[in-house]
Amino acid sequence: MPDTPAPIPVPADAHNRRLAANVHPAGWVNPTPAARYNLVVIGGGTAGLICAAGAAGLGAKVALIERHLLGGDCLNYGCVPSKALLRSARAVADVRDAGRFGVRVPAGVAVDFPGIMERMRRVRADLSRHDSAARFRELGVDVFLGDARFAGRDRIAVGAHELRFAKAVIATGARATAPAIPGLAEAGFFTNETIFSLTELPRRLAVIGAGPIGCELAQAFRRFGAEVFLLHAGHRFLGREDRDAAAVVASALRRDGVEMLEQASVVSVAARGAGRVLRLESHGQTTSLAVDAILVGIGRAPNVENLGLEQAGVGFSASGVTVNDRLQTTNPRVFACGDVCLPFKFTHTADASARIVIQNALFAGRKKLSALTIPRCTYTDPELAHVGLTEHDAAERGIAIRTFVHRFENVDRAVLDDETEGLVKIHVRAGTDEILGATIVARHAGEMISELTLAMVGGLGLRTIAETIHPYPTQAEAIRRAADAYQRTRLTPGVKSLLARWLLWTR
Repeated sequence: MPDTPAPIPVPADAHNRRLAANVHPAGWVNPTPAARYNLVVIGGGTAGLICAAGAAGLGAKVALIERHLLGGDCLNYGCVPSKALLRSARAVADVRDAGRFGVRVPAGVAVDFPGIMERMRRVRADLSRHDSAARFRELGVDVFLGDARFAGRDRIAVGAHELRFAKAVIATGARATAPAIPGLAEAGFFTNETIFSLTELPRRLAVIGAGPIGCELAQAFRRFGAEVFLLHAGHRFLGREDRDAAAVVASALRRDGVEMLEQASVVSVAARGAGRVLRLESHGQTTSLAVDAILVGIGRAPNVENLGLEQAGVGFSASGVTVNDRLQTTNPRVFACGDVCLPFKFTHTADASARIVIQNALFAGRKKLSALTIPRCTYTDPELAHVGLTEHDAAERGIAIRTFVHRFENVDRAVLDDETEGLVKIHVRAGTDEILGATIVARHAGEMISELTLAMVGGLGLRTIAETIHPYPTQAEAIRRAADAYQRTRLTPGVKSLLARWLLWTR
């Protein structure tokens, strides 16, 4: 039996019981270990599952160890539940704004928050079968539910068993962190790991942190009807993003009614009845903010504790497990991937890093993390997607760039959709059409950024994109329009003069 029974997520309804039955079955019996494994994977989130399934599919003898819920953050606390909520929030906004399209909704918008949360739990349980213990057993993986701890440089203990390995992978992920604000812990707060247990909508919600998680959930809860205060100690929302792009998102959040407080530091928190009072310092003044709930979304910490890393000779720090560019740790037998060792904690980056580990650990590959081109997306409405360098990055590295911008107010399909807010911004190396980075702000920016990511990976420049036919009318035309702007720069006065002479001669 598992040595660490995982509780059924709250609330313990039929959907969450079905989730738990898939990703941490109560009656699971750990297998008898093999004499030696090609690969032992610690952690059953995205990175660990990809490692285990990929290696087993190639014929390796693989063990996978998970102490809590298979599927990790992505399935249980991250991408899946959050995007389910964001889809409901978008539906609310679409009904609310239907009048812009000549569609009348006489009764207005009635938000069923318990129903929204129930739908989220249902679709999460539906998807959990892909990450289930039973499925991975069918793939040929020995699945162990319990706490893992290195017992030596080539051994891992789990329960009463000791697993010997040729190679091992640490894929234990990361967890939400909270700031050391006096009174916060005593007053109580939510993170992304607990917010999805809600069944009733908080009337007033303070969101601490204006990164992707904070912005996404602030907008969603405001659309559901909560009064939302988005607090940020700095002066730049979505701080690592392009300033023009972040400004568009900030404007959208304000239009939805999110109250955005910049340079607002939370000095203390106190419980007051069923609510909480935050004391804020902003621009040298102190104010109080009364709310019913607090959501903290300011960062994540790698899960490196209680793994016996010292026993295995694996180096680590507060930033995570120490790895080289091939994701090998200070113990040559042991690799790491995913959020436990990477600075950018995205599900798709965890997936990509796991594929590197499979090749390097099992087949003496030479794949490098630094060779990856990694896009990202914040799923507000509109979305903000980015890949490669920003203008700030290029300036810091001393790289001369030229930037081409096309705004959606000049794209026919965006006008027809009444989604004219946003832009496409593409950076190329000066004097060439080589794409070094791009940012898109649009309702479906996350879908659109892949065209530019593919171009960068494939070495295709803006000239190729300009020559690629895009269907009309689509919002992706904005990408080709930005590429057209590059093409026009090639028509220098000298070239234009030569063409004019040719046309005059051939008249």
